[in-house]
Amino acid sequence: MDAAGLDCDIAIVGGGMVGASLALALAALPLQVVVIEAAPPEDDAQPSFDSRTTALSNGTRRVFEGLGVWDEIAREATPIRRIHISDRGRFGSAVIDAAEQDVAALGYVVENRVVGRALWRRLRLSPRTRLISPATVTAASCGPSSVRLDLDGAAVNCLDARLVVAADGAGSLVRSAAGVGAERWDYGQTAVICQVTPERFHDHVAYERFTPTGPIAVLPAPDGRVGLVWTLLPVEATRVMALPDAAFLAELQQCFGWRLGRLKAVARRVAYPLALTRAESAHAPRTAIIGAAAQGLHPIAGQGFNLGLRDAATLAEVLADASGEDPGSAAVLTRYAQWRSTDRRALIAFTDGLVRLFGSPLRPVQIARNVGLVLFDLSPSAKSAMSKLSLGFAGRLPRLARGLPLVSPLADRDRP
Repeated sequence: MDAAGLDCDIAIVGGGMVGASLALALAALPLQVVVIEAAPPEDDAQPSFDSRTTALSNGTRRVFEGLGVWDEIAREATPIRRIHISDRGRFGSAVIDAAEQDVAALGYVVENRVVGRALWRRLRLSPRTRLISPATVTAASCGPSSVRLDLDGAAVNCLDARLVVAADGAGSLVRSAAGVGAERWDYGQTAVICQVTPERFHDHVAYERFTPTGPIAVLPAPDGRVGLVWTLLPVEATRVMALPDAAFLAELQQCFGWRLGRLKAVARRVAYPLALTRAESAHAPRTAIIGAAAQGLHPIAGQGFNLGLRDAATLAEVLADASGEDPGSAAVLTRYAQWRSTDRRALIAFTDGLVRLFGSPLRPVQIARNVGLVLFDLSPSAKSAMSKLSLGFAGRLPRLARGLPLVSPLADRDRP
């Protein structure tokens, strides 16, 4: 190796929560792994590790336990012990309770920066993992035995990897360079995201309230605060973003109600346009596509990151089971893509269906969905099935998501 270039087995482009998790999983394997990240996690400009919160499923908790980072994350995570679903101005509502499902929590809410700090702190202890940050990939070209990545801002100018992993977000340069397109469906909605301090303690209840302009998600957060995801039409989002704090809270109070008493304070607000994005394939020659580079979901079900983490856990297991094989071979990548297809396709369809069902202004649809909520609330089996969403949506789960070690000493090596 010299200052001009670097060779490795696997290059992960993107060191956000999904990319860093994959790198940490691969640290258990005899592979030389390089992580390329534009902004180090300590940088305030790091978009993946800011003050936004993410809802972590129980499957994600198991993955983080297997990676050895859950204890650190758990210290600043808030458990969700109940989920309350309602349709504003209508009779339909439902409640899912963790105790009734015989689980400690239905999920956990944590700030992204907490997850990023824990992942990168442990990554720095891995002897076979090299972190190149800050650095950006400016070009990628695939040859018969490796992918050449051109780098900017790093001590090395280029890198050759037998497998490159696109974990660089919805606008992935690596995915595009590999010739994989992405479908994008604009929902015509914008999410206003912030933290709010209510008068009453949240009691570890998450609220999903559907309104004519889109859903309002209120998630329990540390210190009695709640995380807000308020979905609005773009023009309305622009308007409420410009409101003074008092006026913003008053309008939110009117939409959400008084379940948490008076809403007293609001932190910095950010707004993001909402769209469904879906890569046309989960792989290309010597390229695997994971996380937001593979799919971007509406936040209505809070499952985008959890789905992306299952991408990482599955790819890590496929590579572990392919010991001795070329990690970038067509056979290895095909196994990864086939395994991910069921879970990915089912959760995308489920999330998109929720958006359309609860966004419909048609009165027959509104009546039907409220009747559905009532029937759901009366059905223990339906609630049990929904609670299993926190483990995985469809298909066989990777070992890490089942609470098993990535490299199993047993014969748990069945192919998907």
